[in-house]
Amino acid sequence: MAMEDEDVNAAVVANNNTQTGTAKKGGDVGDSGACIDRQPDKVVHQAGLDQTAGRGSRSGPGAATGIRVLKVWLVEHARSYSAWPCFTCTHGHSCLLHLTSSSEQLHSSERQCFIQKQRNMKRNGSRGCVTRKTRFGSRERDWLKGHTQRGCVCLYGATADPQPPASGPQASSTPQTDLQLVLCSTSTTVEELCAQRDGKGLYVQLHGDLVRRLDPSERPLQILYDYLASMGYADPVRVQQEAANSDLSCLIRFYSEPPVNADQQERTLLKGVFSVRKGKTQLHKWAERKVILCGTCLIVASVKDSLTGKLHILPLVGGKVEEVKRRQHCLMFSSAGSQAQTYFVNFDTLADYQRWHRQASKVVSQTVSMVDLSCYSLEAVPEYLFYSQDITHLNLRHNFMSLQGPGGLLNLPRFSQLKSLNLSHNRLGVFPECVCEILTLTELSLSCNNLHVVPVQIGNLQSLQTLSLDGNHLSSLPEELGGLSQLNSLGLSFNNFSHIPAVLERLSAVDKLAMAGNRVETLQLCTLARMSHLKNIDLRLNGLRWVKSESPDAVSQVTQLDLRDNCLDTLDLSSICNLESLHCQRNQLATLTLSGFTLRMLHASSNRLTTVSIYPVPNQMTHLELSQNLLEYLPDWVCDCRKIEMLDITHNLLSELPSRLLNSLSLRKLLAGNNRLQRVPDLLDHVPLEALDLQHNKLAELPESLFYKALNLKFLNASANALESIPPSSQSEESLSTLQELYLTGNNLNENCGALLVGHQNLRVLHIAYNQMLSFPASKLSKLELLEELDLSGNQLKTIPSTVSSCKKLHTLVAHSNHITVFPEILNLPEIKLVDLSCNELTEIQLPDSLPATLQELDLTGNSSLMLEHKTLNLFSHITTLKLDQKSTTTAGDSLSSSTPWNHGYSEMSGQRNKLCVSVLTVDRFGDGVEACYGIFDGDRNEEVPRLLQCTMGDVLCEELQHSSIDNVYMCNTFLTSHRKLGMAGQKLGASALLCYIHHKPSDPGGYLSLTVANVGTCQAVLCRNGRPVPLSKVYSLENCTEEMERVKRSKAIITEDNKVSGVTCCSRLLGCSYLSPWVLPKPWVHTEPLCSQDEFLILGNRALFEWVSYQEAVCTVQAVRDPRAAAKKLCSLAQSYGCKDNIGAVVVSLHIGEDSCTCEPQVSTTDRGPPPAPAPVTVTPGPSDPAMLSSSSGLVSEFNSETSASEVGSEAGSTASDEHQSSGPAPRPERRCSLHPATTLCGIMVPGSGGSATHPGLFQRQPSCATFSSNQSDNGLDSDDEAPLEGVISNGSKLEVEVDIHCCAFQLRSGSTESSKDFDLEKRNSDYPNGKMRRQNSVVVSATNGCLLAVCGREIADLKKSPSTCSLFGKKLSNGSVVAPEDSHNLIEVALEAPKKKSGYFTAPAQQDPEDQLIVPPSLEQEVREQLRGQNPLVSGSSAPSIIPSFKEPVWDHPHPPAFPSNLVPGPGPASFLQQEVYDTAL
Repeated sequence: MAMEDEDVNAAVVANNNTQTGTAKKGGDVGDSGACIDRQPDKVVHQAGLDQTAGRGSRSGPGAATGIRVLKVWLVEHARSYSAWPCFTCTHGHSCLLHLTSSSEQLHSSERQCFIQKQRNMKRNGSRGCVTRKTRFGSRERDWLKGHTQRGCVCLYGATADPQPPASGPQASSTPQTDLQLVLCSTSTTVEELCAQRDGKGLYVQLHGDLVRRLDPSERPLQILYDYLASMGYADPVRVQQEAANSDLSCLIRFYSEPPVNADQQERTLLKGVFSVRKGKTQLHKWAERKVILCGTCLIVASVKDSLTGKLHILPLVGGKVEEVKRRQHCLMFSSAGSQAQTYFVNFDTLADYQRWHRQASKVVSQTVSMVDLSCYSLEAVPEYLFYSQDITHLNLRHNFMSLQGPGGLLNLPRFSQLKSLNLSHNRLGVFPECVCEILTLTELSLSCNNLHVVPVQIGNLQSLQTLSLDGNHLSSLPEELGGLSQLNSLGLSFNNFSHIPAVLERLSAVDKLAMAGNRVETLQLCTLARMSHLKNIDLRLNGLRWVKSESPDAVSQVTQLDLRDNCLDTLDLSSICNLESLHCQRNQLATLTLSGFTLRMLHASSNRLTTVSIYPVPNQMTHLELSQNLLEYLPDWVCDCRKIEMLDITHNLLSELPSRLLNSLSLRKLLAGNNRLQRVPDLLDHVPLEALDLQHNKLAELPESLFYKALNLKFLNASANALESIPPSSQSEESLSTLQELYLTGNNLNENCGALLVGHQNLRVLHIAYNQMLSFPASKLSKLELLEELDLSGNQLKTIPSTVSSCKKLHTLVAHSNHITVFPEILNLPEIKLVDLSCNELTEIQLPDSLPATLQELDLTGNSSLMLEHKTLNLFSHITTLKLDQKSTTTAGDSLSSSTPWNHGYSEMSGQRNKLCVSVLTVDRFGDGVEACYGIFDGDRNEEVPRLLQCTMGDVLCEELQHSSIDNVYMCNTFLTSHRKLGMAGQKLGASALLCYIHHKPSDPGGYLSLTVANVGTCQAVLCRNGRPVPLSKVYSLENCTEEMERVKRSKAIITEDNKVSGVTCCSRLLGCSYLSPWVLPKPWVHTEPLCSQDEFLILGNRALFEWVSYQEAVCTVQAVRDPRAAAKKLCSLAQSYGCKDNIGAVVVSLHIGEDSCTCEPQVSTTDRGPPPAPAPVTVTPGPSDPAMLSSSSGLVSEFNSETSASEVGSEAGSTASDEHQSSGPAPRPERRCSLHPATTLCGIMVPGSGGSATHPGLFQRQPSCATFSSNQSDNGLDSDDEAPLEGVISNGSKLEVEVDIHCCAFQLRSGSTESSKDFDLEKRNSDYPNGKMRRQNSVVVSATNGCLLAVCGREIADLKKSPSTCSLFGKKLSNGSVVAPEDSHNLIEVALEAPKKKSGYFTAPAQQDPEDQLIVPPSLEQEVREQLRGQNPLVSGSSAPSIIPSFKEPVWDHPHPPAFPSNLVPGPGPASFLQQEVYDTAL
């Protein structure tokens, strides 16, 4: 007992809440091994110290979670507490803990409880967590539930693995001594936590980047909560839960000690004791000396292991470091100059030798004495650095430099030759005045340091030439700054200046005013006139509203002016007479007046200009950009410009082009697309035109002389016009054409244009898609020998000429959406990379013996008749991206039951990129009931993040739907959780993301359908409603979103001239790129749109798609194409033909929503059918269905392997649940029913609707939804034909699946003979699995195995549904990370193998009738139904049915006459068996 008490005392340490306290005993250990502090503020757990963890077992919610604990830390501080409130210990003892200033007393009963716990832990092992991810036990959960201001902080040691904590049982075998769990509150400070741990400090690391020491007054948990709130989490409880998630360590992590970085230490300081010899002669002997390599010098001590004696400093810049071959691991260090000194250093190990050699080689290769210590999380420079007195350039950017300390900023004046100092991004808060004492400085950067004031001591730096103060909070400058006569560059961008500082008038050497991102609303030109030295002025992103000229004096010195992204509506700069370049894009300008004396470049796109006045004519102008304005005609002065080379007038309202413009002798590039041009003037003489863009006009023809007058023309884009022909390449047989790229997509060209293309023998890119071509002349194609890219999509081609093999340089062939039946002879081409023959009529492929190694992508989807042999598939195995249609294994019954009110198609094209950075997510059957999920993810230049999002975001949405039914909440949390799950990949990489979720309202599962859209970045969604586009998403780019631009500016981000945050991305919201936080956030835009019958389809696309294809054109394009996949292909092809070079992704979702969100199909009238044919037991047609439905997706169970195609089903099936009295006439496709209007069924008795022949009013009919069997899988070894069929059950002795709806609804009466056979109206509103749970509960699946009948509720079948990530979310994965349209076929045998492990499913049928599975019969029919049931129940083999119907619900039918049971409800051997097969009991 005494020994155990000593163990406990040694394991318990207690402190109070003061800064100075003594450790005492305390704590409480529960079954989980967790220790709860007696204070409400904090609890500390040390994980990984118990070597016996994991040997015990326990039950309850926390059985698998907890913390391995050996020591309990109870914190004590010097403040005096009278008493803490009572609490209850684990054994129920009421204890009171008294804390004084010097001691803490623990109640004896609680102490005994604790000792008993320690005994149990020694005897049975720790019952802590088995993984680091699931470290919480019940005690920890109770702590968090106490208050939302409570939480936990994970503290990592100095040797913590930068990877996120591992999960899985294997993680428990190795103790994790580097991790501590601290339970505390938001008011707990660093000082308190360090006092309880006897630690020196805490450190925080964001996004795996820099590590910062926390101030003693900072509160770690509050920092964590604020970080999560800035991400977008709003619910305090959710913030508390996320803070406890170990995955968060990739975003924010706390350290108890500064983490060790070997690479950082190597680059900042190398030291050790080695054998050293001075000089090249043998006079000096080898001696053990301490050697240091720091900065630019090699330091050698005169005595061993000490720096107290004389130090020898050897400057290395410009010197030499060489290997001494005669001695192992020896280097020779020599300084530069005539008085060079030499030291030989012999290292002990090869690793030391290589490390010193590598670092010293970098130093000697420098031309200036520069030391780069940026991004090292330094608080001070190494003290040995001050021995390098030759340093002239010191870079300390992105650190956390402090003023005090031996290496602090106060000591920087010790560098006597320092000229350049970079202290940007150091969180200084105040201007370090000590820097003003370094009088040798010529360059100083203090950007992004939260500075508010510049001290007057700045005037001491008389040698200063460059001063960067960008990204601070400055609003004024001291007058002393004006005394810096040599200052020629001053950066004041992204501060808080409301006017141009007057001190600039005295800075006569400054020629550029950099004040972008400030708050200057009014620009007085007279102010600029007084600053005669300013030539370049940058005032973009200022919210500038007025530019005023109060005096007639000319502003003669300004030559370059940047006014982009402001709020100007009119601009008159005629007084700036020497202006050479003006940028005024993205304003609201209606008029623009300039002086043209020296004007060379004008950029005025994205405004509202109707005219531009320039006087005099700008004869020096070379570049004019007026795109995206409201110009109806070109100003006359444009044609008079003698030196104009580039003219961009796209996206205007121009109806004609002046003849003088095209005949200009200087114009080389003319962009006139997206206007209203009806003709292009003829060329009168040879012109130097090299690029001509005329797309999206109304041109019926091109100038006849275009190609032989513009001999330098290399690029022509005339897509989206009404061309019926193209002009000849020359007037004679010999052509001098230099045309290399020709885009003619979307015209009315026919095969005759092929002959006119022959003259362009230098043609490398030819896009002639979506025309009227029936063929391409074979002889003409063979002459285009230099062709590299050919797009013939969307024509009416039946074949591609074999002469395509003459195009030896062809690497891309796109010919989708044609009628091609024969695979072209292109696989012999040596450089072929991409072949797209999707949406054609291919039947077979003739392949060579080997495929070219260059082939990277082959798309054969949409060829329904294509059958590939295994040999062919083996040849395709090396292709990086192979796209094929999945074989459909669904039956007719499956097709009918799985039909959804939408279907989709998608397309991805890599463009001119080497990799595909776009991924899509397509799930037609998502979650429970009639739901769907679609998404698109664009990584811009990375492919990792889009693939990760594709594979995880569907699962995350499923999980979030379990926690909340509010669209804004679950969608926002889905994005934020996905952002966290990106882990280390999301630290530096990011992606735009868009997610669409089609669903019913949670409060009304059978009501209206809604579409919830969430997005970050530039991916967009457009809904077509009544033929018009309805944008559903928000583009989060700095150029398109003013409020986001203001938010980023307030955060003091540096926005470059191309409107990118820190020059990285133009998006202000992304998933990933967490190192750009708080400027770039993952919180999405969320919008919910109710769906109606006017909604035709939904389009999802990335930035590249909608940048080139407008909303209206996209809608019109999809409307003209019935197939969603072909429509998506067309959208991508159009974008490429219009000029897009990036990755393109498009998803088209066709919607079939009825009135009131009804998803039923419209009723189709049927004709009477002839007499039934003879029974055909081998036929695989369970009911009247369109044979085409065999290929549609289904969620029902099928016994056929997933490799079995629909055609193979017909030949292999030996026995089916087919109607033995089928009609010989054409069978109508049964209706798809929605949750608003379900099929009228009654526990196997169905009220006939539109399907079926003439019936008496109120007829009932049994409705089996599907039954598919194979004679090869009979359990008793007999074919189903040899077995006696079970009366009332259609089975082959192996398995039977029959699903019955129990609903009662209005139905349509039909007249006709009751003697004719009735087909089954096979209907099922939702699938059981694998692609969705059933929303309804009144569903029964009856299974027969070897004669034993099992009744299983549909909701239990739903438990067998796999995770969406492995089943419903993702179909066949492609090598490029994309997914084929998911199929719903599933192998029953594979599911059955897992079923015995479940507590419900096929193998556990309820013993009694489920109370939810009740008959719904109108009161008028009760008596007749009772009689029928009494007569039928004894006939069902193996069943034990009740003699009466348990209950009846209120009638919902409104028929005046009670219906009668027919005599031909179920197919069977004869009429006598019809009544015996009518009813299945729900408790068989």
